[in-house]
Amino acid sequence: MSGEEQPPPSGSARGKAPRRPRATGIRKGELHLDSRGRARMVDVGGKPSTRRVAVASGRVRMGRAAFDALAGGRLSKGDALAVARLAGILAAKRTAEIVPLAHAIGLESVVVECRLDAKSREVVVTATVSTSARTGVEMEALTGVAGACLALYDMAKALDRAIEIREIVLLEKTGGRSGPYRRG
Repeated sequence: MSGEEQPPPSGSARGKAPRRPRATGIRKGELHLDSRGRARMVDVGGKPSTRRVAVASGRVRMGRAAFDALAGGRLSKGDALAVARLAGILAAKRTAEIVPLAHAIGLESVVVECRLDAKSREVVVTATVSTSARTGVEMEALTGVAGACLALYDMAKALDRAIEIREIVLLEKTGGRSGPYRRG
């Protein structure tokens, strides 16, 4: 070692702030980064409250034995679909505790549905979340689906450790300044 001080790593307290990524189509102030590139919660205080609805879905694929036990209500842990629906509702309500920059939102409705698809041996989980607020509920819908899918895995894992949680996506959203979105 030469005794010379090494230059600080990029973005450190003594070095330059990291470059702020360019965002196209996003209004200034809507990024989760401050002027120095540090994570922050977006200020939604000046936005009007509007009706917001988001729908997300996901799939839980499992082997024949696990799927048949689930469909027949023969899982040792009980009614997996009821547990999944409740887990999805709870997850949606607790999104701000799980997703660091999500706003805590008073949800007006969370509906989680689980549909069995015997041909693909999948449970198709759909969460519909709604409220009147200053920010959207996309994260709540996605988190609700993830929570329900994880509960299904937990309920059936004794019969199949290779269960796959797949394709958690936003299907649609309405409300807010950016307008409606529908997955193509």
